[in-house]
Amino acid sequence: MTRTLGWLAVYILSTAALPAAELTARVSSAQGVAIADAVVSVTPRDATAAPAHEPPQTRTIDQKDETFIPYVEIFRPGDSVVFRNSDQTRHHVYSFAPARQFEFVLLSGQSSAPLRLDHAGVVAAGCNIHDHMITYLYIGDAPWMTRSGADGRATFAALPPGAYDVSVWHPRLRPGQPALQQVLQVGEASEHRQLTFTLSLLPDSRLPADRERADY
Repeated sequence: MTRTLGWLAVYILSTAALPAAELTARVSSAQGVAIADAVVSVTPRDATAAPAHEPPQTRTIDQKDETFIPYVEIFRPGDSVVFRNSDQTRHHVYSFAPARQFEFVLLSGQSSAPLRLDHAGVVAAGCNIHDHMITYLYIGDAPWMTRSGADGRATFAALPPGAYDVSVWHPRLRPGQPALQQVLQVGEASEHRQLTFTLSLLPDSRLPADRERADY
């Protein structure tokens, strides 16, 4: 009887920890050049497979060398953003995006109060003094989201078995062009899956780092 219970315990533990798949999405141009700052989202077709969201987070967008850092940041509805001015000049941060509108002036060394982001969508924020400055707040509710790195890769470590929609968005997609999407099927065995997304992007509107600066 004890031996039977022991085997039963091993079986329960082994089935309760089914292997999960690792997914690597590679984002590049038609010429094979890696594309950074693409938001890769993974959504299970069976909603019950989605993990519980983390508690609301607060993330900081810095302003340094007249550049928003990072260029793209990911949020969930209910998260908050803080804008920090690490430059020696003032910045006038604003957005007219439907998902969140705001406007405030930050002197050197100042930070804004946390700004709550309640609705999914993309918020493009700029500086009303330095027109070349722009950042994008991607507010999404997909269970798994991350950005592609400098190598164009985005990795998800543990996707349970099931069917998923994998989509890729980038701020320099042509207006009206939807996010690219592929379907991923994860089996019952541990595996490493790879998907490739090829994007055609508009030119980067940000100027080179050695641009002429004007202090206010």
